[in-house]
Amino acid sequence: MKMKKIGMVLLSVLFTLSVLSACSSNDNNNKESSGQASSSNGSSKDVVKLTFWGGVPAESGPQEIVDTWNKEHPNIQVTYVRYVNDDSGNLKLDTALASGQSVDIFANYTKPLLTKRASSGSALDLSQFNDYNIDEKMGPGAKEWAVDDKYYALPTKRNLHFVWLNKDALDKAGLPVPTDWTLADVEQYAKALKTDTRWGYSTFPFWRDIVTFDGSLAVQGYVKEDGTSNLGVPIVRDALKLNYDMMHTSKVSPPISLIETTKMNLIAEFLGNKLAMLNAGEWVFRDANNLKDYPRDFKVAFAPLPRVTKEQDDFRYLGGLGDAIAINAKSEYKEEAWEFLKWYADGGMLPQASGGRIPASKDADQAKAIELLLGDLKDKYDVESLERILSNDLPTFQVTLPQEVIDLRGDEFDKYYINAQSLDDTINNVVKRHNEYLKRH
Repeated sequence: MKMKKIGMVLLSVLFTLSVLSACSSNDNNNKESSGQASSSNGSSKDVVKLTFWGGVPAESGPQEIVDTWNKEHPNIQVTYVRYVNDDSGNLKLDTALASGQSVDIFANYTKPLLTKRASSGSALDLSQFNDYNIDEKMGPGAKEWAVDDKYYALPTKRNLHFVWLNKDALDKAGLPVPTDWTLADVEQYAKALKTDTRWGYSTFPFWRDIVTFDGSLAVQGYVKEDGTSNLGVPIVRDALKLNYDMMHTSKVSPPISLIETTKMNLIAEFLGNKLAMLNAGEWVFRDANNLKDYPRDFKVAFAPLPRVTKEQDDFRYLGGLGDAIAINAKSEYKEEAWEFLKWYADGGMLPQASGGRIPASKDADQAKAIELLLGDLKDKYDVESLERILSNDLPTFQVTLPQEVIDLRGDEFDKYYINAQSLDDTINNVVKRHNEYLKRH
């Protein structure tokens, strides 16, 4: 009787295990058929959904890019989310990354922000992929985007910074298109081009100093051999004084306070013939080629960025490569995101060329990119000066200063520009705050 009971128990256990095994098998099959399993883990039938965050308006190329990809890759569908590339927009992206919102791929537009995201664990170390040689594809400029000698993002476009000029105004004033000049030269040009209804020269407040003395500090170094700040060197003072004079002495540039309080759209001012020269970059093409919203009757010429002084022989030009695209380290679909990123870099990004985003990859169609850039508007540009800018093999740099230092020095510079403190106090405060930062780090 006892043996009979044991046998019945064993039969019961075996039956239960059989049922559980069947349920488990059916449950796994259900997961795979319902799309819950990751394509990275071997299921070829699932439709993977990726979200790509970038700063370019969807209608300016990104939507066409993802539509083309989605048509060619039915099993990997990409949705584009636009974030504005400013302080609030970057905070929105960082919050999404930190809180686990849907972000698989994201664009980085400055090295300090990429470094911050790599340090926080948000950007994936791309060295785990060995089927794409970033240095070979993008050239030596790619190294400027490496963080601790590793790539956490793939730089995808040629970064072009230069000065936009009203060619008709130059011709009327009898001025040639500059090929090598200084801030003092800029001021002289601006005086000749300024009218009662048009400013002579301006740049975006954020770029005002980065494009001048940082071109030398990138070579000299931001920190001295003794570990203290190098932000007090004469070239910093010279650049601040020259920019200040254009705003307040010769009054050829709109003051920063006016730009910020009126939310002045400098691109619209330039295209509307209310600003003769704009220190900017290739992104302005997005609006310059939009004659419906920004009609203009003048031709645009292009000049390289100005140095601070003629003696600034170590000057490097802000440029190199840009639009560094990263993969979220927490994405469930890293391999699929990588496939999209390679395709994007090698030519998928071409629909953005009309807005000035020229692919950096040697495998992208450069001739097609230039054709898209100008379209049927060649008569609206001084093509000779544009080709000179595009073909210039000038030494370039990326801003490597930590974002916190950029912000603190910007605070002090703005106080000087709005007459809230003297130039001496500005330099002293910047050096002091930078040294405090260095002690903390």
